[in-house]
Amino acid sequence: MFMRQNSYSRTAAVNYAVRYALKPNPAYRYFKLNDNTGGDCANFLSQCLFAGGAPMIYNSSNQWWYNNKGTSKVDDDTWTNSWTVAHALYWLLKINNESNLYGPKGLEVSSAHMLEPGDLIFFENSNGIKFHSAIVTSISNNIPLISHHSFEALNIPYNSSWPADKLRFLKIRV
Repeated sequence: MFMRQNSYSRTAAVNYAVRYALKPNPAYRYFKLNDNTGGDCANFLSQCLFAGGAPMIYNSSNQWWYNNKGTSKVDDDTWTNSWTVAHALYWLLKINNESNLYGPKGLEVSSAHMLEPGDLIFFENSNGIKFHSAIVTSISNNIPLISHHSFEALNIPYNSSWPADKLRFLKIRV
């Protein structure tokens, strides 16, 4: 059962998402979309999770972190795959939840109607690859509205984003 006790601040995560959805935070590297591959979606979600109180994970086999070098440019920053790649972030959250590991956790639920602001949606292709991710930033008429990067979007219906073969819905906790 998904524990309701939670140190994840959905409000802080959503406030961060709303603030930086359309204009990315210059304190982090922005990953441009190239030929419909890559992009900044998971990096943006990781920033939202971190803003919501999810601690970075440095010393385990399931690492999740971003290292801002503190220089005037972000080209020298470093990060883990799980911070910047949607597929890797999805599995980090799932594994952390299933094994009750330190850090952010995601419980997969069957319906978008079970989500609340601060939860995540992952977009999956026919090969099972999670190629895009978004954060729920509002609910309107029982439909989750999402915000994401690559393309930059604020409070759009989750089914108005990237086309996907399957959607994965994760309830977040820390």
